[in-house]
Amino acid sequence: MRETLAALEAGEIGVEQAESRLAGYATTDAGRFDADRERRRGIPEAILAEGKTPAEVAALATTAVETTGRALVTRADGATASAVAAAVGDLDADATVDRDDRTGTVVARAADFEPPSLDATVAIVAAGTADAPVAGEAAVVASEIGATVDRVDDVGVANLDRILDQIDRVREADAVVVAAGREGALPTVVAGLVDAPVIALPVSTGYGVGGDGVAALEGALQSCSVLATVNVDAGFVAGAQAGLIARAVDAARAE
Repeated sequence: MRETLAALEAGEIGVEQAESRLAGYATTDAGRFDADRERRRGIPEAILAEGKTPAEVAALATTAVETTGRALVTRADGATASAVAAAVGDLDADATVDRDDRTGTVVARAADFEPPSLDATVAIVAAGTADAPVAGEAAVVASEIGATVDRVDDVGVANLDRILDQIDRVREADAVVVAAGREGALPTVVAGLVDAPVIALPVSTGYGVGGDGVAALEGALQSCSVLATVNVDAGFVAGAQAGLIARAVDAARAE
């Protein structure tokens, strides 16, 4: 505590950074940012943009960069992504901002931020092009935890040859996330062909009875192949779970 207070008095850190060190979070007008989550859980705190104004998201993102060196934003539209980029640039002219408008993610890093790196691979498998945005969110999260991410796209069960000719790649992964909408059969198929943990990520593609991800979710819950299932469109949760598995694999390999 004394070191933190001395650094604050000397002007080496700001009020937000001092608060985050002492309390584990930093308070802003837009809410409290959990600056201690990565140390506590191994998962970086994410800022969900939905339900917030661009200015609120930008304020939280700059606080994240200031206290942890990095900001991870999910479900950001174009206006929000631009606001984050501008605010982070004002805070640190040498910061990097990577935005993906298709997945709705923004990752901002301070110039001196050193990203984590794990000796583990996560395969992110998407059934179709329409499933790619949610799969992409999972990929960004797993990557930010430090895993090497291998994207395997457009391998849905409408033609089993598409997944069968990629299955050797998937088998090399230490954890697998499978994103699929419609009837959601792909996670069950993949889980029957690999020995790594498989996380089913139902996607809200489809229409009519069982649409909006309902059939995909229920199919994953009834899978006869062993897998875990997250909620519909829960790319962040799937990526985080896969990242935690990657952390455990990395720790075991380091022993």
